[in-house]
Amino acid sequence: MADVYRWRLAPEGLATRRQLRAMGLRPGGQDVAAELHRPRRRGRGPLVAYLYRIDHARPVRPMTPARTAALAAAMRARRTCPNCLIDAGYCIPRSLGMCVTCHDTPTLSHESGRTLP
Repeated sequence: MADVYRWRLAPEGLATRRQLRAMGLRPGGQDVAAELHRPRRRGRGPLVAYLYRIDHARPVRPMTPARTAALAAAMRARRTCPNCLIDAGYCIPRSLGMCVTCHDTPTLSHESGRTLP
């Protein structure tokens, strides 16, 4: 069982994933060294953050050209509207399934000439 510390009371030498990333490090396969619990109100369970040892962390792997190209292609796919096939310039909301312009523009039904909802 990992040690458990209350919010802001963790000892030096431990960091969360985000803190490690800000330092240019990654956990590097090490197990969780401790947990940080932040209490919440109204009977809800605490928020938990996992802490890793900084001295066992490894440097972040450098970005390769292939990974850069793959990430660019994935982001381009998230920005391209499947309806009008235009790069919207922002990530298409999954709740809409299309760009906001296509969602807000009423379409005409070819059979009846009525606007569809």
